[in-house]
Amino acid sequence: MEPTRELGVQLYREEVLAARAMTPEQRVLAGTRLFELACKIAADGIRAQYPGASEEEVAQRLAARLELQRRLEQCG
Repeated sequence: MEPTRELGVQLYREEVLAARAMTPEQRVLAGTRLFELACKIAADGIRAQYPGASEEEVAQRLAARLELQRRLEQCG
């Protein structure tokens, strides 16, 4: 296995072991943090796509994307 792939596999393994060691409360907090990070990254992408957008417009576009994702997940 090439060194980069081997490192990726090792890091993934460590993440899995750390997740398994978490309490349910820690998992909820981690999920919340990941969601917040994902929203921040998505908002940054919206700002890049719409450079003149106000923070309110960015928030509205983010909410619309989240709603679209929710509806797509409901459809299966």
